[in-house]
Amino acid sequence: MSRILLAPMEGLADPLMRNVLTAVGGYDWGICEFIRVTESVLPNRTFLRTCPELHNGSRTEAGTPMRVQLLGSDPHFMAANARRLVKHRPAGVDINFGCPAPTVFRHRGGSALLGEPELLHDIVSAVRAMVPADIPFTAKMRLGIADSSLAVDCAQAIEAGGADELIVHGRTKVDGYKPPARWAQIDRVRAAVNIPIIANGEVWTVDDFRRCQQESGCADIMLGRGALADPLLPRKVRGEETGGWEELLPSVAAYWLGVRQRVLPVHAGGRIKQWLMLLRRHYPQAEALYQRLRPVKAAEDIDRLLIEVGVLDAGHDILPLAA
Repeated sequence: MSRILLAPMEGLADPLMRNVLTAVGGYDWGICEFIRVTESVLPNRTFLRTCPELHNGSRTEAGTPMRVQLLGSDPHFMAANARRLVKHRPAGVDINFGCPAPTVFRHRGGSALLGEPELLHDIVSAVRAMVPADIPFTAKMRLGIADSSLAVDCAQAIEAGGADELIVHGRTKVDGYKPPARWAQIDRVRAAVNIPIIANGEVWTVDDFRRCQQESGCADIMLGRGALADPLLPRKVRGEETGGWEELLPSVAAYWLGVRQRVLPVHAGGRIKQWLMLLRRHYPQAEALYQRLRPVKAAEDIDRLLIEVGVLDAGHDILPLAA
């Protein structure tokens, strides 16, 4: 049976969204947003704020294990932070070698390290020494910075450093998120190492999932933006019956209610609109709702509109975060 995993997505898959998506179901495990490591050992509250699942046995409210991802370029401080992290008994530790964000790249983090396989090895090796054997230890990388010429070297360096598994996003840093993802290049990496490889990138549908498996040679697939665009996708892949948009309506309601508790009213509307922009890729009803919400700015007006269209019950307790 293939494993279906939820990708770390900065600014998209925050703890609230992780709870919503895993409640819909179908995921074996996921990775939280990255924790940036510089020249310090972070306080415990940083790990707990980024991955509040650590308070719950490193699982979402639905019970899905959530691993914690570290991002940084200094082997010593990456190891020191890993030592502190594992005291919280995370479901797993992951290292980010894939983030293409310009700010991260400029500060020699994420995908910026894909030109330095020796440094990848040193980071992985240093962190491995701090992660007990009973805690899964993985890394996530892209194919390279501007091309994939060092992809195999990077993967072999990560393997030699002691990672248990490797997730490969089938794009370079320069590619960003532009299609296509080069799944066949993931297969080239897979054939060159002896640890399991998990494929990631541009999987939006069941057909994409199957083609990614075929072209990458990987049984296990990590879903990124495709998870938000169709929260039912993991269950569709597994052949389960799903209820379409009607089944997703409670998830949309739960997300908005969670946003209202966690986000200042001035920013709340942007959050649900961001998700609807992805949902409308598969659901015409999401497009219609997005068009209704698009001109609405005030969170209280969005509350009323969602009640009017039947997403929220009039009796829902909306507990807004104070401005």
